[in-house]
Amino acid sequence: MMKVSVIIPTYNRLEKLKRAVDSILEQTYKDFELIIVDDGSTDKTKEYFENFDAVKYIYQENKGVSSARNTGIKASEGEWLSFLDSDDEWLPRKLEKQIEFAENNENIKIIHSNEIWIRNGVRVNEMNKHKKLGGWIYQNSLPLCLISPSAVIIHSSVFNEKGLFDETYPYAEDYDLWLRLTPYYEIGFIEEPLIKKYGGDEDQLSRNWGLDEYRVKSLEKMIKNPDLNIGDKEKTLLLLKKKLKILEKGYRKHNRIKLADEFKEKLEYYLNYSL
Repeated sequence: MMKVSVIIPTYNRLEKLKRAVDSILEQTYKDFELIIVDDGSTDKTKEYFENFDAVKYIYQENKGVSSARNTGIKASEGEWLSFLDSDDEWLPRKLEKQIEFAENNENIKIIHSNEIWIRNGVRVNEMNKHKKLGGWIYQNSLPLCLISPSAVIIHSSVFNEKGLFDETYPYAEDYDLWLRLTPYYEIGFIEEPLIKKYGGDEDQLSRNWGLDEYRVKSLEKMIKNPDLNIGDKEKTLLLLKKKLKILEKGYRKHNRIKLADEFKEKLEYYLNYSL
């Protein structure tokens, strides 16, 4: 068994994908397989990569990023799984540093790192609320996604035990995954930035204003999780009510009355919810 499977989901991003692939092939750690899952691209991605010797190329009809990542997971052979969004890139020692951390911390099954953020071609500093950390970080992960898929490496046993990405999520699928995993796994963290994360593009899923609808869906899942301790449930319920208020107000402001009423009804339910 090879040590690491690297999975890149992509859709119509050939030029950025070339940069991402180059950053993997330039890794100092070499015991990996590279899987590209093309989620129905209509550009020249298929022609460029389907006979690319260093890549296991998989084409599927467009089903979304969660499906593409899951396809890669199912096709993987590595003990560890890592992901790279096709618009990001790794620094050369990313895998080397994470495997070294894993070998020195055998109880840790999920490891991520700091990031260098590039927005519209300019390096920017992260806000305090985005500060990365390790340990038992479920409550820290409630407000927003603290682990970037491009920065993480996950032992294959984690997906066997807790399931894959939820394919009903068109976005916020990573937020959902981390909420599902962080109550069960201590998170390893490397302070050094090991990736460059790019932002500001119009086609990025994280720009979609409907993210909070799917975060609410994830928070509702966690409220009903019997394994979650009471302190974590209290924090989850508090945030859930806050987000429902915001969604109800926002949809009413934009005259989307039916949706506003749906979120108002949910809010009334959770205002009286007993943990």
